[in-house]
Amino acid sequence: MNLKRDRALFLDRDGVINIDKEYLYKKEDFEFIDGIFELIKIYQDSGYKIIVVTNQSGIGRGYYTQDDYMRLTEYMIDEFKKRDIRIDGVYHCPHTPEDRCSCRKPRSGMFMAAKRDFKLDMKNSVMIGDKDSDMKAAKNAKVGERIFLSSDQSRSLDASKRVKDLFELIYDLKENSHEHR
Repeated sequence: MNLKRDRALFLDRDGVINIDKEYLYKKEDFEFIDGIFELIKIYQDSGYKIIVVTNQSGIGRGYYTQDDYMRLTEYMIDEFKKRDIRIDGVYHCPHTPEDRCSCRKPRSGMFMAAKRDFKLDMKNSVMIGDKDSDMKAAKNAKVGERIFLSSDQSRSLDASKRVKDLFELIYDLKENSHEHR
């Protein structure tokens, strides 16, 4: 019996994969953040599952529909496919904060669903997020490395590392891979 568990790279969507535009649901408004394709490719080539975990309260607030969200998600996945990147899973929370659901970050429901679905090794997985709620959710799910993306001086007590942009992280990953050769 094979008990090997996969590692995952968890990514928040708005602010990490794409430029955060409030209640984004149209593909013509979707702009990928510089460096995201190269970053994900590095993790994918290192054997990580690629999993998106995203709060989408615009659905619960009635700003856009579940179908609108799904169309945009399919567009995003297709853009990654064009670059030979496979998104293994996308988990979203359609609820508002007032719903007090278990899936909305900072709660860890989306992470736990992915852990169950993919039999993930959370301790050796990584989360990249741009909000404190991303870091809290990852910490609650026992994700081992929590990278806080922040171009200003803000910090998250639940992050294990802070980077100013994706290129800083790409540089660090490439430097560390050279050290291990």
